[in-house]
Amino acid sequence: MSRILALDHGSARCGCAISDPSGTLATPLGVVERPDSKAGLAALARIVDERSVERVVVGLPITLSGEHGEQAGAARTFAERLERRLNVAVELYDERLTTRLAERTGGAGDEDSRAAAHLLESYLAQGPKRPAQPGAQGSPSSAGSRE
Repeated sequence: MSRILALDHGSARCGCAISDPSGTLATPLGVVERPDSKAGLAALARIVDERSVERVVVGLPITLSGEHGEQAGAARTFAERLERRLNVAVELYDERLTTRLAERTGGAGDEDSRAAAHLLESYLAQGPKRPAQPGAQGSPSSAGSRE
């Protein structure tokens, strides 16, 4: 298996976490400031290159009732921009309750990156993934998320 980078997107900061090559462990990394900016996208591209990432998972903030609000739209737009910038698959994944878990559990890294680690742990627990294709379920250009 390859390394997967999970992102907990926010307009001011983006929490980051990476898997080990076996896809078993999720480790928080530092945050990327202003991820939607040119410099922010470049910083994320550097992480992908330097860490040999083969897939990026962007958290999709769906409400507890299953609705996609303004934040979900922003995450989808961000994932689409990231997909155009990178040469790896970018996928959306339901991030419900990851920030609350990060707040409650504490641990190494800042809260945003711990939330990204919880997102990645949930994603990895779903088992092996097939390559994302544009418009496929879970890809930024599709209407749904992987659940």
